[in-house]
Amino acid sequence: MQVPVSFQCLTLESSQLYMKSYYVYILASERNGTLYVGVTSNLIKRIYEHKSETVSSFTSKYGVYRLVYFEEFQDINLAITREKLLKSW
Repeated sequence: MQVPVSFQCLTLESSQLYMKSYYVYILASERNGTLYVGVTSNLIKRIYEHKSETVSSFTSKYGVYRLVYFEEFQDINLAITREKLLKSW
């Protein structure tokens, strides 16, 4: 039995919707202030955690809460490599 072309396209597109994403992000305290670089699989949740100070951390100590930049990756290893590159600057 052959699957109709339209069904094949739908299956391919729907499988892409479930690909896991990883984010490298930069937070800032203020203009010319302190920066924080991190990596996460849930950007919204992670930013909320930083802002709500649920965990005592670097960001709560230095008031680093403003999201100024992020990049999305499909591969966690690429995200970690990019995070390390940004931190080395």
